[in-house]
Amino acid sequence: MIERSYVDALGEEHLVSASTLDALQAAIGEPSDATTVIVHPGETPQLGPAEVVLEDGTTLVVEDRLPPDLPLGYHRMNGERDLIVSPGRCYLEEGVRRWGWAVQLYAARSAASWGMGDLADLRWIAEHAAASGAGLVLVNPLGAVAPIAAQAQSPYFPASRRYLNPLYLRVEEVPGATAATGLLEEAAAAGRALNRSSLIDRDEVWRLKSAALEAIWRSAPPPPEFEHWSGERGGSLDEFAAWCVLAEQHGGDWSRWPDDLIRPTTALRRVRAEYLDRLRYHQWLQWLCRRQLDHAARPLLLMQDLPIGVDPGGADAWVWQDMVARDVTIGAPPDEFNTRGQDWGLPPFVPHLLRNGGYRPFVETIRANLLTGGGLRIDHVMGLFRQFWIPSGAEPTEGAYVRFPHRDLLDIIALESTRAGAVVVGEDLGTVEEGVREELARRRVLSYRLLWFEPEAPRSWPVLSLASVSTHDLPTVAGLWSGADLQEQRELDLSPNEESTVKIRRLVAGLTRLDDDADLEEVVVGVHRQLAEAPSHLICATLEDLALSERRPNIPGTEQRSANWSLALPRPLEELMTGQLAEDLASIFNGAIRREKMSR
Repeated sequence: MIERSYVDALGEEHLVSASTLDALQAAIGEPSDATTVIVHPGETPQLGPAEVVLEDGTTLVVEDRLPPDLPLGYHRMNGERDLIVSPGRCYLEEGVRRWGWAVQLYAARSAASWGMGDLADLRWIAEHAAASGAGLVLVNPLGAVAPIAAQAQSPYFPASRRYLNPLYLRVEEVPGATAATGLLEEAAAAGRALNRSSLIDRDEVWRLKSAALEAIWRSAPPPPEFEHWSGERGGSLDEFAAWCVLAEQHGGDWSRWPDDLIRPTTALRRVRAEYLDRLRYHQWLQWLCRRQLDHAARPLLLMQDLPIGVDPGGADAWVWQDMVARDVTIGAPPDEFNTRGQDWGLPPFVPHLLRNGGYRPFVETIRANLLTGGGLRIDHVMGLFRQFWIPSGAEPTEGAYVRFPHRDLLDIIALESTRAGAVVVGEDLGTVEEGVREELARRRVLSYRLLWFEPEAPRSWPVLSLASVSTHDLPTVAGLWSGADLQEQRELDLSPNEESTVKIRRLVAGLTRLDDDADLEEVVVGVHRQLAEAPSHLICATLEDLALSERRPNIPGTEQRSANWSLALPRPLEELMTGQLAEDLASIFNGAIRREKMSR
């Protein structure tokens, strides 16, 4: 369903033009009848007579109504309809509060990094954070990109949300690395030399790491553990690895490949026949990524971040091309900080095609991101309810909202969350329609509350929330207080909402009771002392604020004009996380949680 009007975050109503409605209807096509049934334990809808094959292979004959005690899981009815039994609510650790760090991993470099933060750095962050009392690390999306010389910059524009980016591998910790010692020493020296630059050079990091990884692959046969792991993943891993092989040969956009490689089934047969070793190499890279990420997640709750979509030329869009809408992209209408709206360039799934496919792309994506660490942040969670679609060639202000089957999607999230024992956070910022936050709370999806956005002091925020000061798309504490962020927006001709920025700065001054001449470290401590008063289930501080960085990781709408997703933290991890400010913030959060426990 396409909504014919909408109200943006600034309170302005927009009527959707006839040309937009026509373009979006053409992208959606003619909706078909639902074939997927989702029920909760105890519900007994009349769906018989039917033969139900449970997930474990057991067959049940249903004469009239489904039995109330069907097990949770993914089942089949009469061999043609998907039957999903969901608990309806996500997993949540009752009575447990955690604080931790939000990490842009690429920016978090240590002395051992090859020009960007990696999974061994993430493990070090987790171990050090846990030792200081933290129980959470929220990390930027780690999704795979095309394995080509020109590496994608944005973590929110992945080729796949199910598989990981080998750029984050710590090469020295790869099994068999000792077989290529000479090459590794030279590559490591070149990689560490990149740490002297304030900008991340992903292309050079990839050149160095891919050469080293290929040398290891040629020098040492993979262990039996890899063979077992890859065998368990079957066709999904094969398809992704085949896309990687073909992307190396023909570029990272499958829509520009030769005609005989456009369809995954045909292309996979060819890759298996002609490039089997290369197929296995890319499978091996994924095994290495998963192995290192698992190690990083052991000390505490590691929360991954799920982008709302994927690169239209990437692996996931290739595999599920028949479910993806053509000639439209997802974005957002204007809001306080992005007055021109946003076009993220991500293709949406067609709702009725997704549903009739048993929601398999969604299921696989959620499950892959819950394999490790016990937590998931869903970026722009409002996209489960409706998505802002923009026709090709149109401005973000010319888009319209398209409804999605949010109840089904939330039931799938609840099922996967329960099975994984993982807490779920929904990033519900920007234009949030009435009733969304209430529905998420009923499902035990934590709200995302920011000091920059909330009109009330943190102590009044809901328990079912993750509390933070800012996000990767918004000003840092230092950037807001010094005025550097506003100045950068002016220089980029972004028409910033200066009135809102001044209002937030006054809010900070009022909460912290600091004068304009307060230094940045005082302001960061004061702001996080207020944040610690939030009763929220989870509380997060960013490494950018710990580093007193005046520049945010990303300024939306400036992809070709700024250093988005390429700014390294100004100090190495070893210095940053062992400094006095880190100790002060840890003391503030630990004290707040300890006092809350004593008051029960």
